[in-house]
Amino acid sequence: MAERGAPVRPSGFGARVARAVAATGPLCAGIDPSPSLLDAWGLGDDARGLRAFSLRCVDAFAGVVPVVKPQVAFYERFGAAGYAVLEEVLAAARAAGLLVIADAKRADIGSTTEAYATAWLDPASPLAVHAVTAVPYLGLGALAPLVVAAAAHGSGLLVVVRSSNPEGRTIQEARTEGGTGPAVEDALLAGIAELNRAGTLPAGTVGAVVGATLAPSAFPLSGLGGPVLAPGLGAQGATAADVGVRFAGCPPGSVLANVSRSVLAAGPDEGALAAAARSVRDELAAALARP
Repeated sequence: MAERGAPVRPSGFGARVARAVAATGPLCAGIDPSPSLLDAWGLGDDARGLRAFSLRCVDAFAGVVPVVKPQVAFYERFGAAGYAVLEEVLAAARAAGLLVIADAKRADIGSTTEAYATAWLDPASPLAVHAVTAVPYLGLGALAPLVVAAAAHGSGLLVVVRSSNPEGRTIQEARTEGGTGPAVEDALLAGIAELNRAGTLPAGTVGAVVGATLAPSAFPLSGLGGPVLAPGLGAQGATAADVGVRFAGCPPGSVLANVSRSVLAAGPDEGALAAAARSVRDELAAALARP
């Protein structure tokens, strides 16, 4: 029992993800209101269409998936009006019991990173989410303010380590230590594992974004110590079976495969959206359960 008057340490993000996956399945549903999808849904390419699209997604996905991931860029393009919609969508998703990952891919150093941490991870912020994505190519240490904020609030930081876009692979596969060391991506994964092992953070505070379209790298993801967000399912070519093979050995509840366009194409009907997400979720659960 905690000592009276001692601060209560929040549950780690990894544990929150594992509980959510156990309750609802291993799928993260993207909310990506791109111009083409807004048009396909018969909505205007404006803040009103953005709002209608996003809130319909929240209603469809609540109780069907454990996590949603709004792509922040699609809100930013409308300026203040887009951010007002994003604030409403984040609040609605939280109220619906969904874990929310902001796909913002932020990174900088010093006070700028501290500001990003306050914006996305402080519960008092109107943009508060359960986790935010970040890029590590200013150095993993530069993300420290985000790590500290995530730890303080029981939230998570998902570091984009291995992306499936061909432009990124040249950097991610480059060798460290003058060409004789591990690949950059493996060094980053090892650094994340070290943060999670240090014992100073709630369990699973720091996770990684690892494309589901990629063959496994040298670092064993089973030892990461944090959640894995795996984009690439559906429109980008990865299948549920691929996810089962590529993330075999990861602890139960630690893998969140992300699907966006292939499920969102089922809209605008809310029931069809929910059914599409449920189908992918169940395929994933079966694939990840195979020995």
